[in-house]
Amino acid sequence: MTARGVLRRGVVLALGLVWLVPLYLLVVNAARPPSQDDLSQLWRLPSSFGLLDNLQVAWSRAGLGASIASTFLYSLVAPALAVVVGASAGFAISVLRLRHGFAWFVFVFGGTIFPVQMLIVPLFIGYGITDVYDTRHGLVLIYTAVNVPFAALVMRNFFTNVPHSLYEAATIDGASTWSVFWRIFMPVSSSALVAIFILEFTLTWNDLLFGLTLSATDTVRPVMTALASLQSAYSGTTAPDVLAAALVVSLPTIVVFLVAQRFFRQGLALGQL
Repeated sequence: MTARGVLRRGVVLALGLVWLVPLYLLVVNAARPPSQDDLSQLWRLPSSFGLLDNLQVAWSRAGLGASIASTFLYSLVAPALAVVVGASAGFAISVLRLRHGFAWFVFVFGGTIFPVQMLIVPLFIGYGITDVYDTRHGLVLIYTAVNVPFAALVMRNFFTNVPHSLYEAATIDGASTWSVFWRIFMPVSSSALVAIFILEFTLTWNDLLFGLTLSATDTVRPVMTALASLQSAYSGTTAPDVLAAALVVSLPTIVVFLVAQRFFRQGLALGQL
């Protein structure tokens, strides 16, 4: 092995160890019984295993079951809708060569230049007026809206690199625009679509701000909002309880990445993300 190869592996190993340090602290302290919650023992392994007991306390006090179910709904439905809408926008701009297409793209993507915090007050007022505050479909709507610009950006760039002759050949054969989009361009871009979905699933799952602002009940609020409620001064939970809940809440995003990693690697290899 060359010196460059040894150096490369050494750097990767060092970075991997740095990444594992917070994970070690999370697991060790999540498994620590509340009676051993002491900053002086932060790096030490617990003398007894209390992860399941800590999780049970956090689960019951924060209503994690209902929140996790709602968050799965938001994280699956909203990114899926956003991917379809974004792909439709990218198809119209790049393939159909929509008139003033770049201006439409700027209009769609331009909403991302504003900080999310600027949207909170108008959204709160608007959701209250339209009676969609603290509803699941209200959160699906906002999560879809904030995910569309990124999907449109990626798919516009992807469709730009697809030969336009593919669309022309399909239309000459009598295929409608709808058929060309669904039967040709969507299957061709499956890797990019899955990569976008994974990223937007993670962003939706980890959202806290919209959940805090637009939901109130245990059955509607996202899981990160429920997790945040455990850290209040009146929750009655200890640090190991919160860490145990955080450990469990982080598992779905890890599983999604592991299951769809092949598609994610292919999407990254396209050079569009």
